[in-house]
Amino acid sequence: MPRPASAVPAPLTTLLATRRGQRVPLPPRLERLYGSLRMPSPRARPHVFSNFVTTLDGVVSLNEKGHASGGDISGFSAQDRMVMGLLRAIADVVVIGAGTLGADSRHLWTAAAIFPELAKEYRQLSQELGQGEAPLHVIVSGSGTIDLGLPVFASGKVQTLILTTTAGAKHLLRQGVPDSVAVRAIGRSGRAISARAILDAVCRVRPVRRILVEGGPRLLGDFHAERLLDEQFLTLAPQIAGRDAGDGRLSLVMGQAFAPNHALWGSLSDVRRGGSHLYLRYSFPRE
Repeated sequence: MPRPASAVPAPLTTLLATRRGQRVPLPPRLERLYGSLRMPSPRARPHVFSNFVTTLDGVVSLNEKGHASGGDISGFSAQDRMVMGLLRAIADVVVIGAGTLGADSRHLWTAAAIFPELAKEYRQLSQELGQGEAPLHVIVSGSGTIDLGLPVFASGKVQTLILTTTAGAKHLLRQGVPDSVAVRAIGRSGRAISARAILDAVCRVRPVRRILVEGGPRLLGDFHAERLLDEQFLTLAPQIAGRDAGDGRLSLVMGQAFAPNHALWGSLSDVRRGGSHLYLRYSFPRE
């Protein structure tokens, strides 16, 4: 499907609205487009939520050069991008893995970057919530083999925290680290960085209320495995992508197997419709 011209989308239709949490003070234009938004208040730790778009057959990335991002999955839906921007605007922190960075290396994970037409409203919302104009970008890379010349690091437009291993930190420091970037070694070389270690490291950097996990599927799987993912926002796009043996197409969670012995069941709390796309929201119990 070709990428359409940017335009402010039609409002979503609310089919089921959660009554859990406090109402977020959306600017009038955003509230007309999305409807009412409620978010739980943080308790012993920040509220951790994720946002993905998936096809009807469960594909979240085609994993092909030039076609690895969510745009190919959503059909470059303006409504989906509006929701992505909204969720970034209410987050103190956005967490992504090195694979997600590689799939969209020129991107900034800000509300304005994903939907510029509503930049004013997103900025107004963030200010109303007492946040900075952009969430802290947390990049997780065990190897540290990432290019610090990419816009997310070199532009100075966002504050970025790279979480890596001791070997990864040494590799990054040899490049020369921009002033807007901090590097923290929180894992030993050869070992995976746990979701708990990510959460603890972020909370040591600044006070945090809401953390948005935008991927990839392996990182999301780690948060689910450690029971640290509180809510999943999921856009269901009316597309069948299909799979072939060895094509590498990714599903929502990779690297973890839960069912049948340790299946994770969520509770549907919110449903909205935009054309043939469904905007779903599931909550998961804390342990």
